[in-house]
Amino acid sequence: MTESDSHDSKQSAPPNERSGQEFLPPLDFSSVILPFYSQGLLKLGLLGEPDKAGKEMNLNLARRLIDILDLIKDRTKGNLKPDEERFLESCLQQLRMHYLEKAKVISG
Repeated sequence: MTESDSHDSKQSAPPNERSGQEFLPPLDFSSVILPFYSQGLLKLGLLGEPDKAGKEMNLNLARRLIDILDLIKDRTKGNLKPDEERFLESCLQQLRMHYLEKAKVISG
Protein backbone atom coordinates (compact mmCIF):
# COMPACT_ATOMS: atom_id res chain seq x y z
CA MET A 1 0.00 0.00 0.00
CA THR A 2 1.42 3.33 -0.98
CA GLU A 3 1.28 6.54 1.02
CA SER A 4 -1.33 7.96 -1.33
CA ASP A 5 -3.51 4.84 -0.86
CA SER A 6 -3.59 5.26 2.91
CA HIS A 7 -4.27 8.99 2.48
CA ASP A 8 -7.21 8.27 0.14
CA SER A 9 -8.76 5.77 2.57
CA LYS A 10 -8.67 8.38 5.33
CA GLN A 11 -10.40 10.91 3.11
CA SER A 12 -13.18 8.50 2.10
CA ALA A 13 -14.25 7.83 5.69
CA PRO A 14 -16.94 10.14 7.11
CA PRO A 15 -15.52 13.00 9.23
CA ASN A 16 -16.85 11.59 12.52
CA GLU A 17 -15.22 8.21 11.85
CA ARG A 18 -11.89 9.80 10.97
CA SER A 19 -11.69 11.90 14.09
CA GLY A 20 -13.48 9.51 16.44
CA GLN A 21 -15.78 12.36 17.52
CA GLU A 22 -19.57 12.49 17.62
CA PHE A 23 -21.41 14.08 14.74
CA LEU A 24 -22.51 17.61 15.58
CA PRO A 25 -25.32 19.11 13.53
CA PRO A 26 -24.82 22.58 12.06
CA LEU A 27 -25.22 25.40 14.54
CA ASP A 28 -28.32 27.39 13.73
CA PHE A 29 -31.30 28.90 15.55
CA SER A 30 -33.20 25.61 15.69
CA SER A 31 -30.32 24.05 17.64
CA VAL A 32 -31.06 26.58 20.40
CA ILE A 33 -34.82 25.94 20.39
CA LEU A 34 -34.98 22.16 19.94
CA PRO A 35 -33.57 21.20 23.35
CA PHE A 36 -36.23 23.29 25.12
CA TYR A 37 -38.96 21.94 22.84
CA SER A 38 -37.85 18.33 23.31
CA GLN A 39 -37.65 18.72 27.08
CA GLY A 40 -41.10 20.30 27.02
CA LEU A 41 -42.52 17.27 25.20
CA LEU A 42 -40.75 15.01 27.65
CA LYS A 43 -42.11 16.84 30.71
CA LEU A 44 -45.61 16.82 29.21
CA GLY A 45 -45.39 13.02 29.12
CA LEU A 46 -45.47 12.91 25.32
CA LEU A 47 -42.02 11.38 24.98
CA GLY A 48 -40.39 8.70 27.07
CA GLU A 49 -36.85 8.87 28.32
CA PRO A 50 -34.73 6.06 26.83
CA ASP A 51 -33.39 4.94 30.19
CA LYS A 52 -36.78 4.91 31.95
CA ALA A 53 -39.62 2.42 31.55
CA GLY A 54 -42.55 4.83 31.58
CA LYS A 55 -43.32 8.39 30.65
CA GLU A 56 -43.01 11.00 33.35
CA MET A 57 -45.06 14.18 33.51
CA ASN A 58 -44.07 17.39 35.26
CA LEU A 59 -46.43 20.22 34.31
CA ASN A 60 -44.58 22.83 36.37
CA LEU A 61 -41.33 22.18 34.53
CA ALA A 62 -43.17 22.00 31.19
CA ARG A 63 -44.69 25.43 31.90
CA ARG A 64 -41.22 26.78 32.74
CA LEU A 65 -39.83 25.50 29.44
CA ILE A 66 -42.69 27.18 27.57
CA ASP A 67 -41.94 30.39 29.48
CA ILE A 68 -38.27 30.16 28.47
CA LEU A 69 -39.23 29.81 24.81
CA ASP A 70 -41.59 32.77 25.23
CA LEU A 71 -38.71 34.77 26.68
CA ILE A 72 -36.49 33.84 23.74
CA LYS A 73 -39.28 34.88 21.37
CA ASP A 74 -39.63 38.26 23.10
CA ARG A 75 -35.88 38.92 23.26
CA THR A 76 -35.24 37.98 19.63
CA LYS A 77 -38.22 39.85 18.16
CA GLY A 78 -37.18 41.69 15.01
CA ASN A 79 -33.87 39.79 14.80
CA LEU A 80 -35.05 36.45 13.42
CA LYS A 81 -35.44 35.33 9.84
CA PRO A 82 -39.05 34.56 8.86
CA ASP A 83 -38.46 30.80 8.88
CA GLU A 84 -36.87 31.03 12.36
CA GLU A 85 -39.87 32.98 13.65
CA ARG A 86 -42.27 30.41 12.19
CA PHE A 87 -40.27 27.56 13.71
CA LEU A 88 -40.24 29.11 17.17
CA GLU A 89 -43.94 30.00 17.01
CA SER A 90 -44.81 26.48 15.85
CA CYS A 91 -42.88 24.92 18.75
CA LEU A 92 -44.58 27.27 21.21
CA GLN A 93 -48.08 26.59 19.83
CA GLN A 94 -47.59 22.84 20.02
CA LEU A 95 -46.25 22.95 23.57
CA ARG A 96 -49.02 25.31 24.72
CA MET A 97 -51.76 23.13 23.22
CA HIS A 98 -50.38 19.97 24.79
CA TYR A 99 -49.90 21.76 28.10
CA LEU A 100 -53.51 22.95 28.14
CA GLU A 101 -54.73 19.44 27.33
CA LYS A 102 -52.60 17.85 30.06
CA ALA A 103 -53.57 20.50 32.60
CA LYS A 104 -57.22 19.71 31.77
CA VAL A 105 -57.84 23.33 30.78
CA ILE A 106 -59.15 22.11 27.43
CA SER A 107 -60.36 18.68 26.36
CA GLY A 108 -58.20 16.94 23.82
